[in-house]
Amino acid sequence: MNENSENRSIKLMLVDDQKIFLEGLAYVIESRAEDISVVSQALDGQEAVEKAELFRPDIILMDVRMPKMDGVQAARIIHERFPEIKIVMFTTFKDDEYVKKALSYGAIGYLLKNRPPLELINSLYAVQSGVMQLDPDAAASLIINHSQKPNYNEDTLKRYKSLTSREKETLALLLKAYSNKDIADQLNIQEQSVRNYIHLIYSKLGVSNRTEIFRIMESLKYFVDSGF
Repeated sequence: MNENSENRSIKLMLVDDQKIFLEGLAYVIESRAEDISVVSQALDGQEAVEKAELFRPDIILMDVRMPKMDGVQAARIIHERFPEIKIVMFTTFKDDEYVKKALSYGAIGYLLKNRPPLELINSLYAVQSGVMQLDPDAAASLIINHSQKPNYNEDTLKRYKSLTSREKETLALLLKAYSNKDIADQLNIQEQSVRNYIHLIYSKLGVSNRTEIFRIMESLKYFVDSGF
């Protein structure tokens, strides 16, 4: 851990109740990303809240299930007090209730611990740029059980139906937490075209970020699957 470093551009705090895991993760990240500094570590949610105020990291990579205070509750408190801090939940679990709560409390990412180190580092760069990061498995758990017809807003459904076929294809990949580059590769188009489609999707759905898209599409999942 490099608590006094001032020469790295991204200040990262790690939160997990396993000390050995924390030390190993800090070493891996700092050894592979010269511009990321692990400024602090915490062993539970309560300590994370205290150290967030003390160190003011740019990003907090936080476990979910911990003693004293779990990561989801810590995320809620930290986001309320320091909304500028970007919080990423980092766990072995893909439980949908934890995903939903973490996102509703302001988390900008939800990643699983089986992610390769370089992918994790790239996700941290994306988060620092304001891009939401969801592990595909965690994103899948957001999909509601569509055996029951959910509540929805008629205007929202109308907005969704106004999307073109290409915009819906782009949206489907967004919901799988694909990056802009990955979407471009999948659709065989330029990355700038992807950005244009995303801008149009945001405008038509009346949202400003990927978190809001997930919330909207959760309520529309039944109708999308039904071919509307």
